[in-house]
Amino acid sequence: MNLFKKLYCRLFQTVFRLILPILPYREPEILTNDQAVASLLKDNNIKRVLLVTDVGLSKLGLMNKLIDVLKDNNVNVYVYDKTVANPTTDNVDEAVAMYNENNCQAIIAFGGGSPMDCAKATGVRIARPNKPLFKMKGILKVRKKLPLLIAVPTTAGTGSETTLAAVITDSETRHKYAINDFPLIPKYAMLDASLTLGLPKHITSTTGMDAFTHAIEAYIGRSTTKYTRKCALESIDLIFNNLERAYANGQDMQARQNMLRASYLAGNAFTRSYVGYVHAIAHSLGGKYNVPHGLANAVLLPVVLKKYDRAIYKKLYEIGVYVHLFDTKTPKEIGAKIFIEKIESMNKNMNIPSKIDEIKREDVASLAVTAEKEANPLYPVPKLYTASELEEIYYEVMNV
Repeated sequence: MNLFKKLYCRLFQTVFRLILPILPYREPEILTNDQAVASLLKDNNIKRVLLVTDVGLSKLGLMNKLIDVLKDNNVNVYVYDKTVANPTTDNVDEAVAMYNENNCQAIIAFGGGSPMDCAKATGVRIARPNKPLFKMKGILKVRKKLPLLIAVPTTAGTGSETTLAAVITDSETRHKYAINDFPLIPKYAMLDASLTLGLPKHITSTTGMDAFTHAIEAYIGRSTTKYTRKCALESIDLIFNNLERAYANGQDMQARQNMLRASYLAGNAFTRSYVGYVHAIAHSLGGKYNVPHGLANAVLLPVVLKKYDRAIYKKLYEIGVYVHLFDTKTPKEIGAKIFIEKIESMNKNMNIPSKIDEIKREDVASLAVTAEKEANPLYPVPKLYTASELEEIYYEVMNV
Protein backbone atom coordinates (compact mmCIF):
# COMPACT_ATOMS: atom_id res chain seq x y z
CA MET A 1 0.00 0.00 0.00
CA ASN A 2 1.11 3.54 -0.75
CA LEU A 3 2.97 4.86 2.31
CA PHE A 4 0.91 8.06 2.56
CA LYS A 5 -2.37 6.16 2.34
CA LYS A 6 -1.16 3.70 4.95
CA LEU A 7 -0.25 6.57 7.28
CA TYR A 8 -3.63 8.18 6.67
CA CYS A 9 -5.50 4.95 7.46
CA ARG A 10 -3.58 4.33 10.65
CA LEU A 11 -3.88 7.97 11.77
CA PHE A 12 -7.64 7.87 11.18
CA GLN A 13 -7.92 4.65 13.20
CA THR A 14 -5.70 5.95 16.00
CA VAL A 15 -7.82 9.07 16.40
CA PHE A 16 -10.95 6.93 16.47
CA ARG A 17 -9.45 4.63 19.10
CA LEU A 18 -8.50 7.59 21.29
CA ILE A 19 -11.96 9.13 21.22
CA LEU A 20 -13.77 5.79 21.52
CA PRO A 21 -14.24 6.02 25.32
CA ILE A 22 -16.06 9.36 25.07
CA LEU A 23 -18.37 8.55 22.14
CA PRO A 24 -22.10 8.24 23.04
CA TYR A 25 -22.44 4.48 22.71
CA ARG A 26 -25.27 2.89 24.65
CA GLU A 27 -26.75 -0.54 25.07
CA PRO A 28 -30.44 -1.10 24.37
CA GLU A 29 -32.64 -1.81 27.34
CA ILE A 30 -33.53 -5.50 27.35
CA LEU A 31 -37.16 -6.64 27.23
CA THR A 32 -37.96 -10.30 27.74
CA ASN A 33 -41.50 -10.83 26.43
CA ASP A 34 -44.36 -9.45 24.33
CA GLN A 35 -46.21 -7.94 27.27
CA ALA A 36 -43.14 -5.90 28.17
CA VAL A 37 -43.23 -4.40 24.67
CA ALA A 38 -46.93 -3.61 25.03
CA SER A 39 -46.38 -1.98 28.42
CA LEU A 40 -43.54 0.10 27.04
CA LEU A 41 -45.66 1.40 24.17
CA LYS A 42 -48.55 2.12 26.54
CA ASP A 43 -46.25 4.05 28.88
CA ASN A 44 -45.13 6.17 25.91
CA ASN A 45 -48.73 6.72 24.72
CA ILE A 46 -47.95 5.02 21.40
CA LYS A 47 -51.05 3.74 19.57
CA ARG A 48 -49.72 2.99 16.07
CA VAL A 49 -46.53 1.13 15.17
CA LEU A 50 -44.87 -0.05 11.99
CA LEU A 51 -43.53 -3.61 12.22
CA VAL A 52 -40.79 -4.29 9.66
CA THR A 53 -40.12 -7.93 8.79
CA ASP A 54 -39.77 -10.21 5.76
CA VAL A 55 -42.18 -12.43 3.86
CA GLY A 56 -40.71 -15.67 5.22
CA LEU A 57 -41.31 -14.70 8.84
CA SER A 58 -44.70 -13.29 7.90
CA LYS A 59 -45.77 -16.61 6.37
CA LEU A 60 -44.53 -18.49 9.43
CA GLY A 61 -46.58 -16.16 11.62
CA LEU A 62 -43.75 -15.72 14.11
CA MET A 63 -44.86 -12.18 14.89
CA ASN A 64 -48.55 -13.07 15.38
CA LYS A 65 -48.28 -13.51 19.14
CA LEU A 66 -46.64 -10.11 19.54
CA ILE A 67 -49.20 -8.48 17.26
CA ASP A 68 -52.08 -10.04 19.22
CA VAL A 69 -50.67 -8.83 22.54
CA LEU A 70 -50.24 -5.32 21.14
CA LYS A 71 -53.77 -5.28 19.75
CA ASP A 72 -55.09 -6.40 23.13
CA ASN A 73 -53.40 -3.32 24.52
CA ASN A 74 -55.02 -1.01 21.93
CA VAL A 75 -51.93 -0.68 19.72
CA ASN A 76 -52.53 -0.82 15.96
CA VAL A 77 -49.79 -2.70 14.09
CA TYR A 78 -49.02 -2.07 10.41
CA VAL A 79 -46.82 -4.78 8.92
CA TYR A 80 -44.26 -4.18 6.19
CA ASP A 81 -43.08 -7.65 5.16
CA LYS A 82 -41.43 -7.11 1.78
CA THR A 83 -37.88 -6.76 3.09
CA VAL A 84 -35.45 -8.79 1.00
CA ALA A 85 -32.08 -10.25 1.93
CA ASN A 86 -29.64 -7.35 1.64
CA PRO A 87 -32.48 -4.77 1.94
CA THR A 88 -32.77 -2.16 -0.77
CA THR A 89 -33.56 1.51 -1.00
CA ASP A 90 -36.89 0.50 -2.54
CA ASN A 91 -37.71 -1.47 0.61
CA VAL A 92 -36.93 1.56 2.73
CA ASP A 93 -39.06 3.88 0.58
CA GLU A 94 -42.03 1.50 0.80
CA ALA A 95 -41.71 1.15 4.57
CA VAL A 96 -41.45 4.92 5.02
CA ALA A 97 -44.62 5.38 2.94
CA MET A 98 -46.50 2.87 5.13
CA TYR A 99 -45.26 4.58 8.30
CA ASN A 100 -46.40 8.00 7.10
CA GLU A 101 -49.72 6.87 5.60
CA ASN A 102 -50.76 5.34 8.92
CA ASN A 103 -49.37 8.08 11.17
CA CYS A 104 -47.19 5.59 13.02
CA GLN A 105 -45.32 6.66 16.13
CA ALA A 106 -42.72 3.89 16.53
CA ILE A 107 -40.97 1.09 14.65
CA ILE A 108 -40.53 -2.56 15.59
CA ALA A 109 -37.76 -4.40 13.71
CA PHE A 110 -38.70 -8.08 13.70
CA GLY A 111 -36.36 -10.66 12.22
CA GLY A 112 -32.73 -11.08 11.29
CA GLY A 113 -30.24 -8.55 10.00
CA SER A 114 -32.19 -7.59 6.88
CA PRO A 115 -35.40 -6.43 8.63
CA MET A 116 -33.25 -4.74 11.27
CA ASP A 117 -31.30 -2.81 8.65
CA CYS A 118 -34.47 -1.91 6.77
CA ALA A 119 -36.17 -0.69 9.95
CA LYS A 120 -33.17 1.41 10.97
CA ALA A 121 -32.89 2.97 7.52
CA THR A 122 -36.64 3.63 7.60
CA GLY A 123 -36.15 5.50 10.86
CA VAL A 124 -33.31 7.47 9.29
CA ARG A 125 -35.48 8.55 6.35
CA ILE A 126 -38.28 9.57 8.71
CA ALA A 127 -35.85 11.58 10.81
CA ARG A 128 -34.19 13.12 7.74
CA PRO A 129 -36.96 13.16 5.05
CA ASN A 130 -35.15 15.62 2.78
CA LYS A 131 -31.81 13.83 2.67
CA PRO A 132 -31.26 10.75 0.43
CA LEU A 133 -29.89 7.65 2.12
CA PHE A 134 -26.74 7.56 0.04
CA LYS A 135 -25.78 10.98 1.39
CA MET A 136 -25.77 9.51 4.89
CA LYS A 137 -23.50 6.56 4.17
CA GLY A 138 -20.34 6.43 6.24
CA ILE A 139 -20.17 7.69 9.81
CA LEU A 140 -22.03 10.31 11.85
CA LYS A 141 -24.10 11.81 9.04
CA VAL A 142 -27.62 11.24 10.46
CA ARG A 143 -27.36 13.34 13.62
CA LYS A 144 -31.08 13.34 14.35
CA LYS A 145 -33.21 11.35 16.74
CA LEU A 146 -35.10 8.46 15.12
CA PRO A 147 -38.61 7.36 16.06
CA LEU A 148 -38.71 4.92 18.97
CA LEU A 149 -37.10 1.71 17.67
CA ILE A 150 -37.59 -1.71 19.26
CA ALA A 151 -35.52 -4.60 17.90
CA VAL A 152 -36.81 -8.18 18.10
CA PRO A 153 -34.15 -10.56 16.72
CA THR A 154 -35.31 -13.95 15.45
CA THR A 155 -31.83 -15.19 14.60
CA ALA A 156 -28.74 -15.37 16.76
CA GLY A 157 -26.23 -13.80 14.48
CA THR A 158 -26.41 -10.22 13.31
CA GLY A 159 -26.30 -8.45 16.67
CA SER A 160 -28.14 -5.62 14.93
CA GLU A 161 -30.20 -5.02 18.04
CA THR A 162 -27.09 -3.45 19.60
CA THR A 163 -25.39 -1.71 16.69
CA LEU A 164 -25.26 1.77 15.21
CA ALA A 165 -25.17 0.45 11.63
CA ALA A 166 -27.63 -0.19 8.83
CA VAL A 167 -26.40 -1.77 5.59
CA ILE A 168 -28.47 -0.92 2.52
CA THR A 169 -28.23 -1.85 -1.17
CA ASP A 170 -29.03 0.77 -3.81
CA SER A 171 -31.85 -0.69 -5.90
CA GLU A 172 -30.48 0.69 -9.15
CA THR A 173 -26.72 0.37 -8.88
CA ARG A 174 -26.62 -2.65 -6.49
CA HIS A 175 -23.97 -0.79 -4.52
CA LYS A 176 -24.09 -1.82 -0.88
CA TYR A 177 -23.17 0.70 1.80
CA ALA A 178 -23.36 1.21 5.53
CA ILE A 179 -24.90 4.07 7.49
CA ASN A 180 -23.30 4.44 10.91
CA ASP A 181 -24.53 6.82 13.58
CA PHE A 182 -25.51 6.60 17.23
CA PRO A 183 -29.24 7.34 16.77
CA LEU A 184 -29.48 3.99 14.89
CA ILE A 185 -28.85 2.00 18.07
CA PRO A 186 -32.28 0.62 19.04
CA LYS A 187 -33.64 2.01 22.28
CA TYR A 188 -34.96 -1.43 23.30
CA ALA A 189 -34.33 -5.05 22.34
CA MET A 190 -36.62 -8.00 23.07
CA LEU A 191 -34.48 -11.12 23.46
CA ASP A 192 -36.79 -14.13 23.35
CA ALA A 193 -35.01 -17.36 22.46
CA SER A 194 -38.32 -19.10 21.72
CA LEU A 195 -38.48 -17.10 18.48
CA THR A 196 -35.33 -18.87 17.28
CA LEU A 197 -36.52 -22.41 17.99
CA GLY A 198 -36.74 -24.59 14.93
CA LEU A 199 -34.95 -22.22 12.56
CA PRO A 200 -33.75 -24.02 9.42
CA LYS A 201 -30.33 -25.56 9.94
CA HIS A 202 -28.64 -23.42 7.30
CA ILE A 203 -29.98 -20.24 8.92
CA THR A 204 -28.81 -21.39 12.35
CA SER A 205 -25.33 -22.16 11.07
CA THR A 206 -24.70 -19.11 8.89
CA THR A 207 -26.18 -16.56 11.29
CA GLY A 208 -24.18 -18.15 14.10
CA MET A 209 -21.01 -17.85 12.06
CA ASP A 210 -21.96 -14.24 11.35
CA ALA A 211 -21.87 -13.57 15.10
CA PHE A 212 -18.61 -15.53 15.35
CA THR A 213 -17.11 -13.27 12.67
CA HIS A 214 -18.31 -10.14 14.47
CA ALA A 215 -16.65 -11.22 17.71
CA ILE A 216 -13.39 -12.39 16.12
CA GLU A 217 -12.94 -9.34 13.89
CA ALA A 218 -13.72 -7.05 16.83
CA TYR A 219 -11.11 -8.84 18.96
CA ILE A 220 -8.28 -8.95 16.43
CA GLY A 221 -8.71 -5.34 15.28
CA ARG A 222 -6.65 -2.39 16.45
CA SER A 223 -9.43 -0.38 18.14
CA THR A 224 -10.33 -2.64 21.01
CA THR A 225 -11.06 -1.68 24.61
CA LYS A 226 -11.17 -3.76 27.76
CA TYR A 227 -14.96 -3.84 27.43
CA THR A 228 -15.04 -4.92 23.77
CA ARG A 229 -12.40 -7.60 24.34
CA LYS A 230 -14.45 -8.96 27.25
CA CYS A 231 -17.65 -9.02 25.17
CA ALA A 232 -15.88 -10.60 22.20
CA LEU A 233 -14.25 -13.37 24.23
CA GLU A 234 -17.46 -14.24 26.06
CA SER A 235 -19.32 -14.31 22.76
CA ILE A 236 -16.73 -16.54 21.08
CA ASP A 237 -16.82 -18.96 24.01
CA LEU A 238 -20.61 -19.18 23.90
CA ILE A 239 -20.61 -19.78 20.14
CA PHE A 240 -17.79 -22.30 20.42
CA ASN A 241 -19.85 -24.34 22.89
CA ASN A 242 -23.40 -23.84 21.60
CA LEU A 243 -23.62 -23.22 17.84
CA GLU A 244 -23.15 -26.82 16.74
CA ARG A 245 -25.54 -27.90 19.50
CA ALA A 246 -28.22 -25.55 18.19
CA TYR A 247 -27.51 -26.75 14.64
CA ALA A 248 -27.88 -30.42 15.64
CA ASN A 249 -31.04 -29.82 17.68
CA GLY A 250 -33.10 -26.79 16.75
CA GLN A 251 -35.26 -27.23 19.86
CA ASP A 252 -32.36 -27.00 22.33
CA MET A 253 -33.60 -23.99 24.28
CA GLN A 254 -30.43 -23.59 26.35
CA ALA A 255 -28.24 -23.56 23.26
CA ARG A 256 -30.60 -21.08 21.60
CA GLN A 257 -30.55 -18.79 24.62
CA ASN A 258 -26.78 -18.92 24.75
CA MET A 259 -26.51 -18.11 21.04
CA LEU A 260 -28.87 -15.15 21.40
CA ARG A 261 -26.68 -13.88 24.24
CA ALA A 262 -23.56 -14.48 22.14
CA SER A 263 -24.97 -12.50 19.23
CA TYR A 264 -25.85 -9.62 21.56
CA LEU A 265 -22.35 -9.57 23.06
CA ALA A 266 -20.70 -9.73 19.63
CA GLY A 267 -22.87 -6.80 18.57
CA ASN A 268 -21.70 -4.79 21.57
CA ALA A 269 -18.09 -5.57 20.65
CA PHE A 270 -18.10 -4.82 16.95
CA THR A 271 -20.32 -1.74 17.06
CA ARG A 272 -17.54 -0.12 19.10
CA SER A 273 -14.43 -1.79 17.70
CA TYR A 274 -15.65 -2.36 14.14
CA VAL A 275 -14.97 -5.29 11.85
CA GLY A 276 -12.49 -5.96 9.04
CA TYR A 277 -11.91 -7.29 5.56
CA VAL A 278 -14.18 -10.31 6.04
CA HIS A 279 -17.13 -7.97 6.30
CA ALA A 280 -15.98 -5.61 3.58
CA ILE A 281 -15.69 -8.48 1.09
CA ALA A 282 -18.95 -10.08 2.27
CA HIS A 283 -20.78 -6.78 1.76
CA SER A 284 -19.49 -6.53 -1.81
CA LEU A 285 -20.76 -10.05 -2.54
CA GLY A 286 -24.12 -9.31 -0.98
CA GLY A 287 -24.51 -6.16 -3.02
CA LYS A 288 -23.45 -7.70 -6.34
CA TYR A 289 -24.92 -11.20 -6.13
CA ASN A 290 -27.24 -11.14 -3.10
CA VAL A 291 -25.07 -13.73 -1.34
CA PRO A 292 -26.46 -14.10 2.22
CA HIS A 293 -24.26 -12.14 4.57
CA GLY A 294 -23.77 -14.88 7.17
CA LEU A 295 -22.84 -17.43 4.52
CA ALA A 296 -20.29 -15.08 2.95
CA ASN A 297 -18.74 -14.36 6.35
CA ALA A 298 -18.52 -18.05 7.22
CA VAL A 299 -16.74 -18.91 3.98
CA LEU A 300 -14.41 -15.93 4.09
CA LEU A 301 -13.46 -15.98 7.79
CA PRO A 302 -10.77 -18.70 7.78
CA VAL A 303 -9.38 -17.48 4.44
CA VAL A 304 -8.92 -13.89 5.64
CA LEU A 305 -7.49 -15.02 8.99
CA LYS A 306 -4.87 -17.07 7.17
CA LYS A 307 -3.98 -14.08 5.01
CA TYR A 308 -3.39 -11.90 8.09
CA ASP A 309 -0.80 -14.52 9.07
CA ARG A 310 1.58 -13.49 11.88
CA ALA A 311 -0.21 -10.21 12.48
CA ILE A 312 -2.92 -12.04 14.43
CA TYR A 313 -1.17 -15.11 15.86
CA LYS A 314 -1.01 -13.62 19.36
CA LYS A 315 -4.69 -12.66 19.46
CA LEU A 316 -5.91 -15.95 17.99
CA TYR A 317 -3.74 -17.74 20.54
CA GLU A 318 -5.40 -15.72 23.32
CA ILE A 319 -8.83 -16.69 22.03
CA GLY A 320 -7.85 -20.36 21.79
CA VAL A 321 -6.62 -20.39 25.38
CA TYR A 322 -9.78 -18.63 26.57
CA VAL A 323 -12.08 -21.25 24.99
CA HIS A 324 -9.84 -24.10 26.22
CA LEU A 325 -8.97 -25.27 22.71
CA PHE A 326 -5.37 -25.66 23.91
CA ASP A 327 -3.31 -24.64 26.94
CA THR A 328 -0.71 -21.94 27.51
CA LYS A 329 2.13 -24.36 26.73
CA THR A 330 1.11 -24.38 23.07
CA PRO A 331 3.30 -22.13 20.89
CA LYS A 332 1.45 -19.06 19.63
CA GLU A 333 1.74 -19.85 15.93
CA ILE A 334 0.57 -23.43 16.40
CA GLY A 335 -2.29 -22.31 18.61
CA ALA A 336 -3.43 -19.72 16.08
CA LYS A 337 -3.43 -22.31 13.31
CA ILE A 338 -5.35 -24.78 15.50
CA PHE A 339 -8.00 -22.10 16.04
CA ILE A 340 -8.36 -21.44 12.30
CA GLU A 341 -8.60 -25.19 11.68
CA LYS A 342 -11.38 -25.32 14.28
CA ILE A 343 -13.34 -22.68 12.33
CA GLU A 344 -12.94 -24.75 9.17
CA SER A 345 -14.09 -27.83 11.08
CA MET A 346 -17.18 -26.02 12.38
CA ASN A 347 -18.07 -24.95 8.83
CA LYS A 348 -17.63 -28.48 7.55
CA ASN A 349 -19.67 -30.01 10.39
CA MET A 350 -22.54 -27.62 9.59
CA ASN A 351 -22.38 -28.20 5.81
CA ILE A 352 -21.19 -24.69 5.04
CA PRO A 353 -19.31 -24.69 1.71
CA SER A 354 -15.75 -23.48 1.26
CA LYS A 355 -16.52 -21.71 -2.03
CA ILE A 356 -19.01 -19.12 -3.24
CA ASP A 357 -20.53 -20.14 -6.56
CA GLU A 358 -21.77 -16.70 -7.60
CA ILE A 359 -18.39 -15.00 -7.96
CA LYS A 360 -17.44 -14.30 -11.58
CA ARG A 361 -13.82 -13.76 -12.57
CA GLU A 362 -14.64 -10.67 -14.60
CA ASP A 363 -16.21 -9.01 -11.53
CA VAL A 364 -13.34 -9.57 -9.12
CA ALA A 365 -11.42 -6.36 -9.79
CA SER A 366 -14.44 -4.10 -9.26
CA LEU A 367 -15.58 -6.11 -6.21
CA ALA A 368 -12.15 -5.69 -4.64
CA VAL A 369 -12.23 -1.94 -5.24
CA THR A 370 -15.62 -1.76 -3.52
CA ALA A 371 -14.36 -3.75 -0.51
CA GLU A 372 -11.17 -1.69 -0.25
CA LYS A 373 -13.10 1.57 -0.26
CA GLU A 374 -15.41 0.32 2.49
CA ALA A 375 -12.62 -0.97 4.71
CA ASN A 376 -9.97 1.72 4.36
CA PRO A 377 -9.59 3.78 6.47
CA LEU A 378 -12.65 2.96 8.61
CA TYR A 379 -11.92 -0.62 9.68
CA PRO A 380 -8.97 -1.01 12.11
CA VAL A 381 -7.68 -4.16 10.42
CA PRO A 382 -4.56 -5.99 11.65
CA LYS A 383 -2.90 -5.55 8.23
CA LEU A 384 -3.76 -3.09 5.48
CA TYR A 385 -4.41 -4.40 1.97
CA THR A 386 -4.86 -2.76 -1.40
CA ALA A 387 -7.64 -3.71 -3.79
CA SER A 388 -5.25 -5.84 -5.83
CA GLU A 389 -4.22 -7.75 -2.69
CA LEU A 390 -7.88 -8.31 -1.78
CA GLU A 391 -8.47 -9.82 -5.23
CA GLU A 392 -6.48 -12.86 -4.07
CA ILE A 393 -9.16 -13.60 -1.46
CA TYR A 394 -11.97 -13.50 -4.04
CA TYR A 395 -10.06 -15.92 -6.25
CA GLU A 396 -9.47 -18.26 -3.32
CA VAL A 397 -13.18 -18.60 -2.51
CA MET A 398 -14.34 -18.54 -6.14
CA ASN A 399 -15.68 -21.86 -7.38
CA VAL A 400 -13.72 -22.57 -10.56
